[in-house]
Amino acid sequence: MMRTLTGEQIEIGMVLPELSISITPTLVVSTAIATMDFTPVHHDVEIARAQGSQDIFLNILTTMGLVERYVTDWAGPEAVIRRINVKLGVPAYAGDLLAFTGAVIARDGDEFTVEVRGKVSLGAHASGSVVLSFPS
Repeated sequence: MMRTLTGEQIEIGMVLPELSISITPTLVVSTAIATMDFTPVHHDVEIARAQGSQDIFLNILTTMGLVERYVTDWAGPEAVIRRINVKLGVPAYAGDLLAFTGAVIARDGDEFTVEVRGKVSLGAHASGSVVLSFPS
């Protein structure tokens, strides 16, 4: 059974464990379909390459879902995401590895801000912050 952290267990500077996710073609296509994103660059390698990409790549909704997963896997099931501010960078192409890192950078009352970075071989794919609250 997963446990949720409490505010008393969290300290500024606390580092989240790294999470690495293999970006398989199945992950790219299935998550694009699951989010009803039928844009060809997420499904069709030839079309993606014709538009200047190396391969098919993750869509925005999948990236945001993975950011949320990263933070809530650490925080636990009862933590509540209050705000997300994430900037997209380079594409996350099929065949690459997406590695998330993060750290607690601030506290405001019962809310904690976690800085999150998601990197692929080309550089920063997603960077920003997630604000969470925890049970007492």
